[in-house]
Parts: sequence; C-alpha cells; structure tokens
Amino acid sequence: MGSSTVPTALDVVPCPMSICTKANAESSGNVSVDFRIPKVYCTRVMIESMCRCGPRAFSLVIFFISGASVSAQTPIERKLQERTAGFPGTVTLYAKNLDTGATVGIHEADAVRTASTIKLAILASVFDAVAHHRAEWTEFLTLTQKEKVEGSGVLGSEFSNGVRLPLRDVVHLMIVLSDNTATNMILERFPADEINAYLDRIGIKTTRALRKILKGETAAGISEAGKLPQNRKYGLGVSSPRDMVTMLEKMERGELVSPDASKEMIAILKRCQDNGGIRRRMGNLTVANKSGALAALRSDVGIVYSPAGRIAMAITVDGIANADWTPDNPGLLMIADLAKLLVDGLDKQ
Repeated sequence: MGSSTVPTALDVVPCPMSICTKANAESSGNVSVDFRIPKVYCTRVMIESMCRCGPRAFSLVIFFISGASVSAQTPIERKLQERTAGFPGTVTLYAKNLDTGATVGIHEADAVRTASTIKLAILASVFDAVAHHRAEWTEFLTLTQKEKVEGSGVLGSEFSNGVRLPLRDVVHLMIVLSDNTATNMILERFPADEINAYLDRIGIKTTRALRKILKGETAAGISEAGKLPQNRKYGLGVSSPRDMVTMLEKMERGELVSPDASKEMIAILKRCQDNGGIRRRMGNLTVANKSGALAALRSDVGIVYSPAGRIAMAITVDGIANADWTPDNPGLLMIADLAKLLVDGLDKQ
C-alpha cells in the first residue's frame, strides 16, 4: 500500500540518496533529483548514502529521519487514524473521489467477510444475464419453503409459498430491503458459480459469492470457491474494500454491463432503506449504497454525492465484541463517523 493508506502512510518516503543528490546538486547549481522508495529499504540506503555525502547532505538526512514520520500523513489519514485508534476490532476501508481521483485506504486489499454487501455483485451479474438474453426481467420466480430464511426482508415471513414474482421485483427486494429470501431465490436461478464467472470477466478477482444464505445451520448453493477450506470463514461471500469501490466506480461511470444498466443499478442502490451506516450523517446528500450485517460485523459500500465530488467508499468493521442489533451498534457508529470523515476529507484534495 502507498502513502495514501493510513496504517502504512510512511511506507513510501523520499529516498535519502535523492536528498544527498539534491544537496550536492544545489551546491553546484545543477537540477535536483527526487526519487521515492519503500521505507523498508530506507535505513540501509541512508547509511550507504551518508558514507558518500558531505556534511550538508548528512545534516539533511538526519533532519529527514526526525521529520518524515510527522509530515508524511495527510489530514484525512490522521483523522481516520485517530478515529480508529483503540477500536477493539478490525477496520478496513477504501474510498475514492471519482471526480478528483483522490484516494485513501486502510488495509484496502485485505479479504473481508461481505455479509449482504455481496448482493452488489449479485445485482450486477443478474443485469449482465438479462443484457445477454440469458434471463428476462418479466420471468417469474416461485417462492418456496426451501428458499425461505430468517433475517432481513419480508418474503420469508410475510409471503405464502407458491407466490410468483417477476425477476425484477425480486432483485429490488434483495437490494432495497436486503431481503435474504429474495437473495436465495436469485441464487437458485443464478448459481454462485455464475456470479463468480461474471466477476472474472470484469476483472474482479478477490470478490466471490460462496453460498446461499443459511437456513438454520444448513449451507446450500455452495460455489467452487466456497468449497475451498480457506474460504469457509467468510460465509456468504468474500471481497475487499478496493474491489467494492472498483465495482461502484464502474457502475457510476456507466461501465458495468451498459450505461443504461449501470444507471438503473445506481437508482436501485439509492433506494436502499438502511440509514444506519454511510447515510447516517450525510444530511440531505444523495447516497447509493448496500449494507451488510452479521453478529460481529457491520459493512457498508456506496457512493455519496457530495458537492465537491462523488465519494465512493467501502467500509467493513469486524470483530465487534457483542451482538448488538440496535441502531447504535459500535460498528455502525464507526462506519457513520468514517464515512463523514471521508466525504469531508476527500472533497478537499
């Protein structure tokens, strides 16, 4: 990760050799040189450089050693670090201002449990299937007892077995209400391996749909990726903050499936009814998002339409000590605070 990543904000630093070169060049009137290298190599290069440079360069290197750790962080990095410091769990995030290109991340390439945010990938895959005539929005899916599961949504608890719903309606329920039974109905029609094949085609490699939502303790619809021992810990799906933001960016730019399909997917995400995370502190700003929750996890991915830029972000908080399904879950509060910091910080870069 580069200098825009909070935990390793100092991993890329000015090369001390370039400091020496600059000092010597300035004294002779030549143009200065500026390189950047990984900090892991810095101590060795410093020692080698100091042996070959004059007194002025030596002083600059000493100044560099004492000052680099203070100056390398940006204000947004510092604020994110302050908010996450001491949190008894793990926080991963990635955010990008789609208008300026500014980015920031915390372990953004790490694989994380998706919970219901995997439904973003499922949504895109279904749109792709319809676009390529492998499905029709008007085809009917039948609600069966086999697909009914507990948790968010209304189909599992309020609808009778045998009810037939258009594919489009089931997709809307999966996103807007995060309906778990709707998700299982979709995964019965479009198996998880098909979702993953689509992700491969668009260059998304970390994200994988692993299975249907559990019915009790019984797992069904397990994908090939879901059968791998290393993936069992992820549950419904696995992704990374960077992958999620990549999908959101493609969608916002009209590059996912087609411009019209991308626009419709964004419109569906804007109707998401979970206001506890990214949306929580956004006031009147428009937000398109998909959230996810497990006993020890809260996650939210989305785009905030700020006056200073469209801020795409993906935030996962895992390792929450106690199961808390109230709006004041510490993971939700963390996501809300981080989202506000990201919008306020990235719009100034």
